[in-house]
Order: sequence, then C-alpha cells, then structure tokens
Amino acid sequence: MTQQYGLGRGLASLIPPKKTSSEVPTAPLSNVTPSVLPIATSSHPDVPVTREVLVADILPNPHQPRLHFDEARLAELAESIREYGILQPLVVSPLATGPGKYELIAGERRLQAAKRVGLKLVPVILREASSDQEKLELAIIENIQRHDLNPIEEAKAYLRLTEEFGLHQEEIAKKMAKSRPNISNTLRLLTLPVEIQRAIIDGKISEGHAKALLAVENPEKQRALFDLIIREELTVRETEGKAREVSIRSHLRATRNPAPELSAKEEWLTEQLGTKVRIQSKGKGGKITIEFYSSEELNGILGRLA
Repeated sequence: MTQQYGLGRGLASLIPPKKTSSEVPTAPLSNVTPSVLPIATSSHPDVPVTREVLVADILPNPHQPRLHFDEARLAELAESIREYGILQPLVVSPLATGPGKYELIAGERRLQAAKRVGLKLVPVILREASSDQEKLELAIIENIQRHDLNPIEEAKAYLRLTEEFGLHQEEIAKKMAKSRPNISNTLRLLTLPVEIQRAIIDGKISEGHAKALLAVENPEKQRALFDLIIREELTVRETEGKAREVSIRSHLRATRNPAPELSAKEEWLTEQLGTKVRIQSKGKGGKITIEFYSSEELNGILGRLA
C-alpha cells in the first residue's frame, strides 16, 4: 500500500522505478563533458528524473538530520559501491548561487562512500525545495523511509521542526505519516540522561528499552535501571517490568494517604493491578485514579478487573 505524506511526496517520489538496461541509455565516461548527464527521462510530471552529476558539484546539506555514521558500515557500503555502483540515487536540490551546483538533500552516506572509492559521477534525483524547512522535511522523510536515522537523530530532527520552524506535533505527525503520540514519545527520548541517549545512538539499548525507562520519572533511578539493563542484558519486556516495580514503589512512598485504612486499600489496589493507583477521599465519597502507560498495559488492567 502506498503511504501518503503531508508534503505530497511518498517513497515512490523519492525513489524512481528501477530501469532495465534497455530502458536506460548510457554514455561512456570518456565522452562526458557537462556536469549533468541525463540517465532517464519521463514525460509524466510525477515521475522524477534521474541524472548523473559530478561529485565535486554536490555541496553538504546543512539540514542533514543524520549526525552519527558507523565507520564499519560506511566502509561496507563503500566496498558495495565499488563492486556494484550506487543503486539508489541521491536526492539533491539545484542551488541558485551558480549553474551546475547542487545541495544534498538525502544520501550523505552514499556520497561519502562514493568519494572513498573515487567516483567522479553519482546518480541523483533533482528535487525543488523552496525553503530550509522543506529541505529538512525531505531529508527526514527520506531517512525515515530508509530506516537510516537512529531514534535520537529522529527526535532531534522533530525538535528542529518545532523550535526553528514553529511546527506543532500534529503538523509534524501529518507530514511524517505518523501518529501524534509517536512523535511525542520520540521527542521524550531527549529528556533521558545524556549517557542513556548515547547508548541508544551506539545501539547498546533499543528504542523499546529507552521508552520503558521513560516510565521512571527520577533521572538517577533511570540511570540505575539502565545499568541493570546493560549488566543483566534485560529484554524490553523485562525492562518494562522493572520500570513498573520502581514506579510503584516510588508512588507508594510519595503518596501515602493520611487515613491508614485508605492507604492500605490504595497499596492493595496498586499491587493487584500492577500500576499506580491513588485513592482521594472527599467528604463521604472520593475518587480512584488508575494510571497506565500503553494500550497493552490498559488491556492488562481491564483483564485483571474483569
């Protein structure tokens, strides 16, 4: 199924259909004189045109959301390009500062790898980006579709859209074809201690581990649980259980009801339901508050109540 994006650009608009050798005219590099060579053309306005441009004519993208490049994987990509060439075109935008110059929108790893193996020409798709915001949006979408961003890079990219361009989470969600809670939860990763964020970038813990840590409010307790994850190699589910235990204990210590009989009932409900429960009395009545942190946990609570 084709996904639709707020920008009107899905995967098909960023990645052209693969051409067979009979469809793609080629020219020997020895006959190349211009900096731009057409590889494939189309009369259909929605089909992007793929060209070859000189590597020297492509300038870095100041809005590149990807900040971390794994050296080993970059070396592997370079070897693959050496043997097979670049199979997926880069995405560039023409610069108004001079003819034949381009700004990279997406494909930083491929460009770096191409330079390593000494390629002079690389295949590109030209995209007209009218503003810095659109360049950043295009770069984020392309990287997300290729699963090239780690969770922290993705969160920082969303934060830039919020802080630099004033977009609300609902607007970002629409442009990225994600739900608003997904955007919100990703942004919350930036509230974790720096050492935990670094572990996410380095792949020491997964995004699932990180979101489980967010259920623990105290940074020091987050660090303690993080150390336990690394030391005991906890799974995401085990981490969620540990985080729930920490949260329940903290809640019981912090919200003891002044009425002993209500405190005992509150503690009993908390233990039975496996989540924070608070009983507040008011006159002859009151209210019971039951907290949950995911749809799965809500279903579990409802199952226990049933």
